[in-house]
Amino acid sequence: MTSVVIAAHNEGAVIGRCLDALLSDRAESLDVTVVANGCTDDTAHVARARSGVRVIELPVASKAVALNVGDAAATGWPRVYLDADIVLPAAAVHRLTAAVAAGPALAAVPRRRLALDGCPLPVRAYYAVHTRLPAFRTALFGRGAIALSATARGRFDRFPDVIADDLFLDSQFTSDEKCEVADVAAWVAAPRRTRDLIRRLSRVRAGNSQLRQRDAACAGVTGSPRTRAASRLSWLRHVVLPRPWLAPAAACYVGLTLAASVQARRHSSGWGRDESSRVVTR
Repeated sequence: MTSVVIAAHNEGAVIGRCLDALLSDRAESLDVTVVANGCTDDTAHVARARSGVRVIELPVASKAVALNVGDAAATGWPRVYLDADIVLPAAAVHRLTAAVAAGPALAAVPRRRLALDGCPLPVRAYYAVHTRLPAFRTALFGRGAIALSATARGRFDRFPDVIADDLFLDSQFTSDEKCEVADVAAWVAAPRRTRDLIRRLSRVRAGNSQLRQRDAACAGVTGSPRTRAASRLSWLRHVVLPRPWLAPAAACYVGLTLAASVQARRHSSGWGRDESSRVVTR
């Protein structure tokens, strides 16, 4: 049986709809584990209200610890690591896991769709460039759902204490070992305020920097995977130059990226989560 592990920190507003989608088709049964870590809201209560969901509560807010605890409790393979604000029906989860069960891919992700309704112009401009970056064609990050086979999960011992867990997973596999399942779409809510986009980008940059520092510390260790290299001018070479009409959006993209970089340096340990995209729904 396929297992789904959800590390949830103060996700009471959204985890209900996430679980309802997973449990909507009893013919497509799943082993679902929610690890509520360091929650000060009703995340665990909302999860427990859904029959058949394993709920574990941890006192400390740590996604890495939650993922490791969820892994230990889960019983099946392949396994999907799902963000609490992503809605995937059980049938979609099984299409993801079928991609890694059949091989040759070891890791699979859904197609990313951005929910931009109600977002201000700067946020829309940023994503007009960001969604066209070639890095996302073969990436595991930015989707909110990653399916791994048992062989894939054997590539590493435990989830490390890093911010960018999806980038960490991405570093474990070559391009040939990853795939995007085109007929499964994950709707990712974009921030509804520009300052929240900067907060989100700041967290991403801090997480990427943390992983690359980890790479440097492990330099020379045989078999140590390397984090995907950053391509600082990809937005220009691969997005704007072929599409000059995106130049105004690119100016906004660069400005927001620089603002996030400054904030990441000032608050490298901050969580930086965007709350504006978490619309309350039980």
